[in-house]
Amino acid sequence: MPLQVISKLINYWGDFVKSYRMVTSFRWLTIGVLVGVMSGLVAVGFFWLVELGKFIIQNNLAGIAAVEPAGEGIFHGPTGEFRPWIIPVFTTGTALLTGWLVQRFIPETMNGGTDGTDATINAFHNNGGIIKARVAIIKGLCSVLTIASGGSAGREGPITQMGAGVGAWLAKIFNFSAKERRLLLLSGAAGGLGAIFRAPLGGALTAVEVIYREDFEAEAILPAVMSSVVSYSIFTFFFGTEPIFGIPRFSFHDPRELIFYALLAFVCAAVGWMYIKTFYVIKYHIFFPLREKIGIIWSMGLGGLAMGILGIAYPYTATDGLVTGGILSGGYGWLELAILGQIPALGMCYIIIGKTVATSITIGSGMSGGMFAPALFVGGMSGGLVGKAGHHFFPDIVTQPGAYILVGMAAFFAGVANAPIGPLIMVTELTQGYGLLAPLMLASAMCIVLGRNYSLYEHQVENKFDSPAHTEDATINVLEQMHVSDFYDPDDVIVLEEGTTLKALTDILANSDQLYFPVRRAENGEYCGMISIHNVRNWMFEEELHDLVVVRDLMSRPVYVRPDYDLYQALLRFVNTDYGQIPVVSKTDTNEIVGLINRDNVFKAYAEAIADVKRDAEND
Repeated sequence: MPLQVISKLINYWGDFVKSYRMVTSFRWLTIGVLVGVMSGLVAVGFFWLVELGKFIIQNNLAGIAAVEPAGEGIFHGPTGEFRPWIIPVFTTGTALLTGWLVQRFIPETMNGGTDGTDATINAFHNNGGIIKARVAIIKGLCSVLTIASGGSAGREGPITQMGAGVGAWLAKIFNFSAKERRLLLLSGAAGGLGAIFRAPLGGALTAVEVIYREDFEAEAILPAVMSSVVSYSIFTFFFGTEPIFGIPRFSFHDPRELIFYALLAFVCAAVGWMYIKTFYVIKYHIFFPLREKIGIIWSMGLGGLAMGILGIAYPYTATDGLVTGGILSGGYGWLELAILGQIPALGMCYIIIGKTVATSITIGSGMSGGMFAPALFVGGMSGGLVGKAGHHFFPDIVTQPGAYILVGMAAFFAGVANAPIGPLIMVTELTQGYGLLAPLMLASAMCIVLGRNYSLYEHQVENKFDSPAHTEDATINVLEQMHVSDFYDPDDVIVLEEGTTLKALTDILANSDQLYFPVRRAENGEYCGMISIHNVRNWMFEEELHDLVVVRDLMSRPVYVRPDYDLYQALLRFVNTDYGQIPVVSKTDTNEIVGLINRDNVFKAYAEAIADVKRDAEND
């Protein structure tokens, strides 16, 4: 009995290995599961450390009771004595430590882009899908300290980079190609994002679309979805399946309300422009000059100090005797309060401005963290303003102002990140229904159009043909624009008959520069094969065979191109046959040979196309 079980297991393993090697989709499913397991465990550890750090630093030491959404807040206990100065002390210390670690161990990341998500985008396009392990680890741990100490940053950016680092590490272990490594990079990012946001489908789609402005990485969808689902399952095993927000279900009933959702899109686009502009001004016009003068450690330390002071000086709310910081850390708890109608319109305005400046200081100074959560925060509050105004003036039409916060979150991020699908799906997963699908689609589409001239992520490119990762695809596109008619030699071609003897063929070879010869049948002139000098070389000096061997015995399979074929079609025929020359036939008669095209000419065009694409990419 045990032997039968072992035998079955061996057979199952053999079938698995065979399927892995032979079936591409099965292979990517398997890899997606592996990436999902690892990125899910990383997400669990990261989330736990962030929440523990917030509880110790903000709740116990600083005496600030953070407002937590219903689906979070895993640590509970009495709030300590109110000591607000703890916040700037920890944010400054975190910034100094981060600056030292970056300068000492990962100096190549000093100009790495907006945040962890942007660093992942950069790795995909420009670094061959490589994220060094020490980069992911240091950035992740520094992000824990940044968020825990009160820095205005989100978890999603760091976990995206850490998940992508897991995928890149696995690709290195298994010695995958650069293309496969990039797909694993996105799969790991999808796993981290789907888990930390508890939105598996939205996380997967966001990961594959955020790297482009007007495109998405279709090949990564299968492993990204599988990774996100597995990672989400592992995360919810530890922290439950409840969504982040404990809110009622919203639905869309009145078509007249679409007018207000269209207005929401305009408001979110305007605030999005302000959000990005503020970030770039603070980053490039304040902290970059400071870095040049005093170094990254001290400039980052000043950023941490400014964030800490702003965090405790900015208006806060006293509730039941507990002091709550309005712009510290991610801010999901404040979003939930806004959705439930517990924040007035003026308070939303204050928070939008404060969160924008605080996030720009935190991330712009170089501290580790993500722009994703703050963007959702600002977008939600912007949508909330429209919802409150609409409900105040048209209460019969705008009956659920909280819904505008959810739509604002998706529309705002769609506009600033050029990612229309993922955030939309995330919100439907958060609300556990499709009741807001129509306004989500309308507002997101409008924000994409209105925000087309700016982007939160600095390394985002327009589409695949603007990405160095797809240089090969761009080269194919270039080759498809060139045609055989511009490259083949139209001189007379020596065509052999299949009954030609080896002796006659030897004489022909001795008096011709042609190296490849088409062969036709004598009875009907049909093009039926190819003779190469390499086929004949071994027989040329066997004089006793000269009258016995004929061309039919030496020829190989026929292949041709037409003058209207593009060079990519010609390239594939050269690669598949290894011929040095291929006959060019008439457009109307494949038996009428009008010239030869040389492999060297096509390969030269291929090399020049690659060089041109790379040169254009460098110039851009």
